[in-house]
Amino acid sequence: MYTPSNEQPVEVQTAGVSLTADLALPPNRRAIVMFAHGSGSSRKSSRNRFVAGELQKAGLATFLLDLLTAEEEQIDLRTRHLRFDIDLLAERLVGAAAWLQTRKETAQLPLGLFGASTGGGAALVAAASRPEQVRAVVSRGGRPDLAGSALPNVQCPTLLIVGGDDTPVIRMNREAMAQMQGTVDLEIVPGASHLFEEPGTLEQVAVLARNWLVEHLRPVHG
Repeated sequence: MYTPSNEQPVEVQTAGVSLTADLALPPNRRAIVMFAHGSGSSRKSSRNRFVAGELQKAGLATFLLDLLTAEEEQIDLRTRHLRFDIDLLAERLVGAAAWLQTRKETAQLPLGLFGASTGGGAALVAAASRPEQVRAVVSRGGRPDLAGSALPNVQCPTLLIVGGDDTPVIRMNREAMAQMQGTVDLEIVPGASHLFEEPGTLEQVAVLARNWLVEHLRPVHG
């Protein structure tokens, strides 16, 4: 697995809480991608970290953010309700996006969002809320349906990646696509389950995500 040489832990103050994130700033970075983890996961997700490593190789900075505090994570392990509080998660993504604009290393970088599972829904709500800042979204095994009424307001190009064996989530993604008015593509990875645990499937996700984000996160000149 690729280990970033320039990763640093940071604390993000947003929406009245302090959230922990890992910020990786590769040399000659052209854009930054913020990760929204999925149900019951965190910024330490091995799957998201694998994808982040591939994006870093392509010159994209990455920002892996814990959407819940340590105390909230303990509560969610028992109740499993905070991971589905899409408005809360999206609010924190929006706050973190604003925070990135306050740092000289990231303020001028085009921003993309990468959401997994319920984080996919939160990423789309955040994109609809910050159309002037969020330039692209990728969802891996995501629940875009949870974005609800925000879907028609997503203006940035969006890529939905779903495992070929993840039949219920394929249906949810197709239904969400029908409500979206911007550019949106659906890529189905053959033989992959919801977590893309099968050999070679996560590598396909990384390639699809990298190509989409490099294409749509071109620097703004002038």
